[in-house]
Amino acid sequence: MHAVGIVAAAGSGLRLGAELPKALVPLGGRPLVCWAVESLRAGGVEQVVVAVPASQQAAFTAVLPGDVHVVVGGDTRTASVRAALATAREHASDQERTAVLVHDAARPLTPPDVVARVLAALAGGARAVVPVLPVVDTTVVVDADGVVTADVPRAPLRRVQTPQGFERATLMAAYAHAHGTAAEFTDDASVVRAAGIPVQTVAGDERAAKITVAHDLRMAELQTERPR
Repeated sequence: MHAVGIVAAAGSGLRLGAELPKALVPLGGRPLVCWAVESLRAGGVEQVVVAVPASQQAAFTAVLPGDVHVVVGGDTRTASVRAALATAREHASDQERTAVLVHDAARPLTPPDVVARVLAALAGGARAVVPVLPVVDTTVVVDADGVVTADVPRAPLRRVQTPQGFERATLMAAYAHAHGTAAEFTDDASVVRAAGIPVQTVAGDERAAKITVAHDLRMAELQTERPR
């Protein structure tokens, strides 16, 4: 099964306290986006497309391998993935089934095993699959005043990570279905589910944590410093 990876890297680094796009912030001497691309390839992805801010296209091109397709993203995640999907379609393999894995540049330490599990599920017939982790903290509902009103059972809850994998035709049809709607989607699995397509799950990994604030980056730095 041919696999294409899309890396969403058009976000700013404001919450991280950086003056450049988050995906260009260094971790262990390399930009976050380079780690993300490497994880996808080590897990079995052959072709990678990275969606970046228009103003930083040259900067991303300079740090990424020459065979990575760099495209200008949009104002939202869905707009960026649309742009990357168009490029992936132009360079697609002629093979009948193609997997598309959408990954966050902000999850640089995602183990290749997670990527491989997503690909294996797609190869096994899944149309959409996401890596997940169980919710371990007590979770509650609060009202407008911050008062707890109910407990939420944890057993059926999961934290969703990336890369999220899809059969290419399925993802493209879901995006076509969502085009022009006012709905806001937090990830690509939400786009697919809105089109009525079931999303399966595989085991995620704590190392695939998302880097959002400076503390997250410091924790990731500690992981890169540990002997392997």
